[in-house]
Amino acid sequence: MSIININALGVTLGDPLFTDLNLTISKGDRIGLVAANGRGKSTLMGCIAGTFEHTTGDITRARGLRVGYVEQYVPKGAQQMSLYNMVLAALPQEQADYESWRVDVVLDDLKVPYDQQHKPLAELSGGWQRTALLAAAWINEPDILLLDEPTNHLDLNRIGLLQDWLSALPRDVPVMITSHDRAFLDATTNRTLFLRAERSRVFQLPFSKAREALAEADAADERRFANDLNKAQQLRKQAAKLKNIGINSGSDLLITKTKQLSERAAKIEAAAKPAHQDRGAGDIKLANSGTHAKALISLDDVGVTTPDDRLLYTTGKKWIAQGDRVVLLGTNGTGKTQLVKMIHRAVLGEVTGIRSAPTVAMGYSDQHLSQLDDVETPMTAVAGQFDVGDQRARGLLAGAGVNIQMQDTKIGALSGGQKARLAMLILRLRRPNFYLLDEPTNHLDIEGQEALEDELIHHGATCLLVSHDRSFLRNVGNRFWQIERKRLVEVDDPEAFLANEMAV
Repeated sequence: MSIININALGVTLGDPLFTDLNLTISKGDRIGLVAANGRGKSTLMGCIAGTFEHTTGDITRARGLRVGYVEQYVPKGAQQMSLYNMVLAALPQEQADYESWRVDVVLDDLKVPYDQQHKPLAELSGGWQRTALLAAAWINEPDILLLDEPTNHLDLNRIGLLQDWLSALPRDVPVMITSHDRAFLDATTNRTLFLRAERSRVFQLPFSKAREALAEADAADERRFANDLNKAQQLRKQAAKLKNIGINSGSDLLITKTKQLSERAAKIEAAAKPAHQDRGAGDIKLANSGTHAKALISLDDVGVTTPDDRLLYTTGKKWIAQGDRVVLLGTNGTGKTQLVKMIHRAVLGEVTGIRSAPTVAMGYSDQHLSQLDDVETPMTAVAGQFDVGDQRARGLLAGAGVNIQMQDTKIGALSGGQKARLAMLILRLRRPNFYLLDEPTNHLDIEGQEALEDELIHHGATCLLVSHDRSFLRNVGNRFWQIERKRLVEVDDPEAFLANEMAV
C-alpha cells in the first residue's frame, strides 16, 4: 500500500538539483537515497517532510500521514537542552505532562546511557546528538522515517546498534536513508534511489546490487546513444547522396525525400540522450613525491597517552614501509586519534620515540578538517598556498567539486561534503609521500570515497588511517594494527574486530 506518491518532482536552485522524479513509497520500503554531495538528497527529504518547497511536480501523501524527519544537525536553539529534555519536548504538551515514560523507553531502545541523557547537547559528541534527533523523531511514532546521514560520527558499535534498531522497527513503517556508508546501506535497505539532475533511477535492490544494475543500465544507455547517433549519421549520408542525385536529375521527388531523411535524422539526434556522466566525486588525485627510504615511520615501543598523561597502550616496535596502507583498529576511546596526532607531531620533530625518514613529506587530515581555516575562502586556500595562479586554482576547485559560486565563499559556510573535497584537493597539492588520515571519508560521498580508495591503492600511496567505514577500510588496508589489552598488535585482517564491534 502506497503512502506517498511523487510525480514529476523537480527542484532548481540556480541549476536543477533533480527533475522529473517519479517515486512511490509504500509500507515496508527501506529506501537508500544515493547521490553525490550537494545534489539534492537533503532537499528531497525536506520536500517529502514538507519543510522545503519543490519547484515542479507534486507530492501526494496519505491522509493524516505523520513524517519523522531526522536531520543532520541539532537546531541551535536546542543546544543547551539536555538530551532527555530535547526528546521530551518533541512530545505534544499533553503527552509530555503524563507520558514522559515514553522518553525512557525510546532512549533505552537506542541504548543511551543514563549519564549521557542529562548532559546538554552542546557537550555531547556528534554521534550522541544524532541519536537524540532520532529519538525525538521516533517518540511520536511516525508513519514514515526519513534519516539524513544517520551514521556520521557514529563508531562501529553504535552503527551496529542502529542497524539492529532499524531491523526491529515495525515492518510496515517505511524508512528512507541517505548515507555514504555502503555497508550500512546494504544491511538496512531493500530499494535504492539514485538521485540525478535528469533520469533518476530506482531499483528494487540494496545498494551494492543496485549499483551493479545502475552500471548496466548506464552502459545500455551509452550503447543506445551511440546507435542513435550512428543511425542519424547514416540517414544524413543517404540524404546527401539523394540530394546530389536530385540536383543532377532535376527530380523534385528526390529533393523532397532528401528533406524527409534530414528531418528524420534531426529528430533522432534531438531525442538521443547521452548516458549519465556524474562527476560528483570531484577530481581527487593523490600524488606521491619521491623518497628512497624503506621505513618511512618507526615506532620504538612508544607509550600512547591521554592529554592528561594517562597511559592508554604501548605500541611495541612497529614500522611503516613504502606502499604500506596501515589501518588502525580499536574501539572508541582506546586512543586511535592520539596515535595519529603523535605521529603527526613526530614528523614535525616534536615527539621522541617515533622516527620519520628525512625524506618524508606528510599529508595530514583529521576528522574535523581542522587544517582548513573557516575564515578563508576556497580560492585563497588554494591560490594563496600554492603557486598555481588564479585561473588554474579555479579550475582545480571546479574539478574537485567546489563550483564557481562557492569558490569565494568563506570555508565555514561550506557543507561538510564541500569541505571534505576541498581538504582532499589541498592534500593532493602538497604532493606528500606519506598520508596520515583520521576519518578521511567523513562527509565524502560514495563516489568520492571510491575515488580516494582508487588513488591510495593504484598510486602506491603509503598511509596510516583511521576509519569507521567498513567498506573503505577493507578495500584500502593491506596491514592492520589493533589496539588490544593496552598493546598495539598486528592482525592479519579486520574481520574479527569488525564482527565483535558490530555484535550488539
